[in-house]
Amino acid sequence: MDLRNKRVLVFGLGAHGGGVGVAQWLVAQGARVTVTDLKRAEELSAALDALRGLPIEYVLGEHREQDFLGADLVVRNPAVPRESEWLRFARAHHIPVEMEMSLFLARLPRGAAQVIGITGTKGKTTTTLMTGAILRRANPNTVVAGNLRVSALELLDRIDAATPVVLELSSWQLEAFPPHQLSPHLAAITNITPDHLNRYRDLDDYADAKAVIFRYQQSGDFVVLNLDSEPLRRLAPRAPGKVVWTSATRTLDEGAFCDGNTLVWRWGGVTWKILDARDLPVPGAHNLANALVAIALGSLWGATPAQIANALAEFRGVEHRQELVRELDGVRYVNDTTATAPAATIAAIETFAPSARSIVLIAGGADKSLDFSGLARVIAARVRALILLEGTATDRLAHAVEAAGASAILAGRFDDLARAVERARQIARPGDVVLLSPGGASFGMFANEFERGEQFKRVVSQLEREA
Repeated sequence: MDLRNKRVLVFGLGAHGGGVGVAQWLVAQGARVTVTDLKRAEELSAALDALRGLPIEYVLGEHREQDFLGADLVVRNPAVPRESEWLRFARAHHIPVEMEMSLFLARLPRGAAQVIGITGTKGKTTTTLMTGAILRRANPNTVVAGNLRVSALELLDRIDAATPVVLELSSWQLEAFPPHQLSPHLAAITNITPDHLNRYRDLDDYADAKAVIFRYQQSGDFVVLNLDSEPLRRLAPRAPGKVVWTSATRTLDEGAFCDGNTLVWRWGGVTWKILDARDLPVPGAHNLANALVAIALGSLWGATPAQIANALAEFRGVEHRQELVRELDGVRYVNDTTATAPAATIAAIETFAPSARSIVLIAGGADKSLDFSGLARVIAARVRALILLEGTATDRLAHAVEAAGASAILAGRFDDLARAVERARQIARPGDVVLLSPGGASFGMFANEFERGEQFKRVVSQLEREA
């Protein structure tokens, strides 16, 4: 569709800024843009500031039938639920509905280089950036976009037929794929653990949403799956393309795996020793699993073993993910704000306290209908003190910890992050880790998980050394 002078309704700007890049791109295409969002202007101030001066009409605090009926195209923010009555209304009136990813993929140059799409409950950002780093060794023009607070549409001008494109894709972004029967030539799912169960019926429904990434592949396409993830083993028979396995715990006839401390790629009867796991700069078993997926994707794309090894050996991690903020008075302060589900917090605890009780954990947040019993057992076994942040899920987390027999480690509950950090500092001893790894969403005390992480880093940076 030629968008010049077309009336385009951006359905959901988002306090997270998810609609900003789309709105900017639509204006640049000559569209007549209206933005509608149920949030009020004060809740969207950062996004509105980014769009200041552009010829955009705003309808905030409500949605109106006339805005949908008057649109030639509706562009839906991924945060808008697929069951939205307004989406049904638009489709009932034969108004086309698109998303950023469908607009982006439709406009890639004809004959463009293979697109790599990566999803998963956790690890998708790290794996995407690892894969991007690998491909940049082969082609410095590689584009990395998607669910990274970077609009893919804004990068279209940088892409030609030879440009590798690596996309991180959330389950919500993947909802753009079925109407057009899209799947990338190279796809990967890092893992599936319970998350977003306030948005999906159950774990199977959530897994189905992730499986969209390979649903429309052809027989010559590839999907990389983690054999150590039981839900992925169940999904694999449904893949129309070639399944390529990774495993941190098993030796594989084909795929990426660990042989002792060595990360290995085996394909076509040839085995390549890529990297010693001890040379991977980012810690934790979960990052080892991420690296194996990146090795598989890079190898399938055509990167050399040397390019893969060098990229991984220089990969320093991702902001807000087990990020060391500071060491103060012998205590490490770690920002893991993107741990918005129990499984992610468990991974962080296992990284920083594999055995000893050396963690002062700051956790709690908004509810996503997730089960905290497993996390509570790990907290009871490995955490020395638990400090809670207020949120709709925090009562359930506290009750789960009490049920696990660890009520003695509960060390306070706060609606102010600075006070929570100060309490953690009072408790922490030299050699400990003060770990912000909430296990819940951010909404309530914070606009999003990134604001939560930025506040934590700011508070920690302002702490003064003890006299």
